[in-house]
Amino acid sequence: MACPAPTYQVDVRRVARLVNANTVLLVGSAPNFPHGIIDDLTALSRLALRRRLPLHVDCCLGSFLMPFLARAGFDTAPFDFRLPGVTSLSCDTHKYGFAPKGSSVVLYRDAALRAHQYFVSPDWAGGVYASPSMAGSRPGALIAGTWASLVRLGEAGYLDACRRIVGAAQALAARLAASPVLAAELDLLGRPLVSVVAFSARSLDVYAIADAMAARGWHLNALQDPPAVHVAVTLPLAANWERLAADLEVVVEAERERARERAVDAAGVVALPPPKKGDAATLYGVAGSLPNKSVVVDIATGFLDLLYKA
Repeated sequence: MACPAPTYQVDVRRVARLVNANTVLLVGSAPNFPHGIIDDLTALSRLALRRRLPLHVDCCLGSFLMPFLARAGFDTAPFDFRLPGVTSLSCDTHKYGFAPKGSSVVLYRDAALRAHQYFVSPDWAGGVYASPSMAGSRPGALIAGTWASLVRLGEAGYLDACRRIVGAAQALAARLAASPVLAAELDLLGRPLVSVVAFSARSLDVYAIADAMAARGWHLNALQDPPAVHVAVTLPLAANWERLAADLEVVVEAERERARERAVDAAGVVALPPPKKGDAATLYGVAGSLPNKSVVVDIATGFLDLLYKA
């Protein structure tokens, strides 16, 4: 579903038009991964109630930040069971819950909804088989590690992490708007309230910017449709966001100079070699130029096949 500019929220009117007799569930993000934007979940809640549909909120990225935004002094948005149409939420404990990788939680409005998750086979030859999910085996050490992380940090720890992470994200977003170099070339996507800051470039190759930042040790996420880059602020990055912003200014200025040199070269004044393309520029440049994305799907599938061959 498209999340169009300038808000980069899901288009609720388009969602409403697509609902039909085959629709089983509505989904919204709090926030989404690419741009860090919280959907208009109030509007989605109203639509869910009107059409008598369940509404799931993907709160995996924001689960241990969203509940603390108001208490930490930041703007927030409705996202949880206080919206009457919300019937379930997913929360990743392994992200900002700081628990071991691979742990996650799904919450339901009531026990009747939760019961639909269970897998029960009463006629298995080995006896009655009942599991809280399709996967029967679960690592006890992972569950114990998750519990220990939650208890060790507690509400005070997560509130402090929210202040530091969201504070750094907002400071970085403000730097994008205030810096003469960055403000002249980069556009902040939407109005992020949580931990992700995404930006596009007006005249420069944003993937070349990502590659240049990678050469300086910053591994940022490249996005497509539209071409953009996002910064996911973590606790280590929160302590170093000013250095990231300074490096970004250096990189953008260098890319601007290269663009000026290429413009001179095109005018026949000097002869310059073609610009080098890094990993992100090559990958997303090729993918974006293909009118039929099924080729990209085939390549990705072949890559996964190679990974899983014995």
